[in-house]
Amino acid sequence: MSVESPLCDGSGIAAMKPAFQLIETLRYEPDADFLRLELHLQRLENSARALGFPLDMPAVRRQLAAKGQGNKALRVRLTLDPDGVIDIETAPFEALPAETVWRLGIAKTRLRHDDPLLQHKTTRRALYVAAREEFSREEVDEVLLFNDLGQLCEGTITTVFLEIGDKTCVTPDISCGLLAGILREELLRKNVVRQAILTLDDLRNAQKIFVGNSLRGMIKADLSCCFATL
Repeated sequence: MSVESPLCDGSGIAAMKPAFQLIETLRYEPDADFLRLELHLQRLENSARALGFPLDMPAVRRQLAAKGQGNKALRVRLTLDPDGVIDIETAPFEALPAETVWRLGIAKTRLRHDDPLLQHKTTRRALYVAAREEFSREEVDEVLLFNDLGQLCEGTITTVFLEIGDKTCVTPDISCGLLAGILREELLRKNVVRQAILTLDDLRNAQKIFVGNSLRGMIKADLSCCFATL
């Protein structure tokens, strides 16, 4: 399916083009093709339509098929610019060991709960870079962000999942201002997790913490090592 939605204002006059691209980061496995491919393409199509990026979906599928070959796992980075130009880059991918536990920090940098662009995956990354730079690579593996209302949102490259109460697994509600992550979407559709508005106390009191994304899957996490004072 092709999406053609020119960047224009209500009068039909071309508007200023965004200074960012849409991005999807996929994982290719020789025995499973692209993981969660249809969810990635659905998000790309939805974002392109919402933000006015022209999209030739058949061309995306053809280019992905050409890149998804070989007998090694790949990290695949797909970008779509405001003119509809598609670019796909690949790099070798190595999964984390099953016993991996990521150390988490909490950033002082805040997201705005009412920023609609946070629900789309784009190359507009300044806030996430700022949050990550609050900690050294030796201190933490991932940094979590809250919004201006004190609600838990997401990591700089991951979705957050908490096991609470009767082992219910919850993830921050999309209304808090966060990316509609692909792993998150898959688990919501399967009723493995549910959305909730979460606070710092919820994070501190969680029985288990996980972070994850479509590239790496679910990763056990530990908050005890380091976090900022909010």
